[in-house]
Amino acid sequence: MNRNEKRYSTEVTLAKRLAAEAGEIMLRYFDTAAARPHLKSDRTIVTRADTEINSLVIERLAAETPDYSIRGEEESRDVAGAEYTWVCDPVDGTMPFAKSIPISTFSLALVDGRGRSVVGVVYDPFQRRLYEAVVGEGASLNGRSISVSSADSLENAFVDMELWINHEEGVTFDDPRDRLNKAGAKVTTFCSAVIAGCFVAQGSYEGMLFGQSKPEDIAALAVIVTEAGGKVTDLLGNDQRYDRNIKGAVVSNGLVHQALLEVTQKMNYISEN
Repeated sequence: MNRNEKRYSTEVTLAKRLAAEAGEIMLRYFDTAAARPHLKSDRTIVTRADTEINSLVIERLAAETPDYSIRGEEESRDVAGAEYTWVCDPVDGTMPFAKSIPISTFSLALVDGRGRSVVGVVYDPFQRRLYEAVVGEGASLNGRSISVSSADSLENAFVDMELWINHEEGVTFDDPRDRLNKAGAKVTTFCSAVIAGCFVAQGSYEGMLFGQSKPEDIAALAVIVTEAGGKVTDLLGNDQRYDRNIKGAVVSNGLVHQALLEVTQKMNYISEN
């Protein structure tokens, strides 16, 4: 079924409402015993906030958009033949959240049948920053239009690096930090790919590298950064679907994208297959 993209206003309203509720849960549990992490089977950590928000998302979206599938980092709901998939990271930045460091966000995207992110909403409850975008309609921060920076070189560019080995996907790599530093970039690691990607969208950062396979971290950024004038690809420079596992991500203002790809492609990250 073809649909007018303007009609995504219903989904945006729903996503923003969920973001506000998720933010309240994050703030309620932040810096409390409930934020203490537990190890999952893949040795990543999870907190009560992650699971409670993910459950809220499943419950609410299943009730209001029953024909859509839902992919969450902690829990999912598959609908056979679904035309759309919600992709959610309930708490991106669980590590800093568990350590009482306020660098975490709620991230929710709507992905169409081609694997394209068409709606993205990210909420940072600590700074009360709400990022949103709809394909073809631009990106905004708290209702004001945002755009990427005009820097066209890695010299003095700010680049966040969220890279680590994912053994399940066979991803291996050498640390690119030295190469980025030699190119003159200022390199950070927030332990939150989503907030770093939003900084690219608002023009504060020039790029972000992500080396894991989870689409939950990148799906909302794929539309927010693109609508702000930037570019999002996999680590090889290709477009990819966001309703399934991904091959990492290079997120940039577009002008330094090729320079970042030259860093990633010199390294043994991932095969073409």
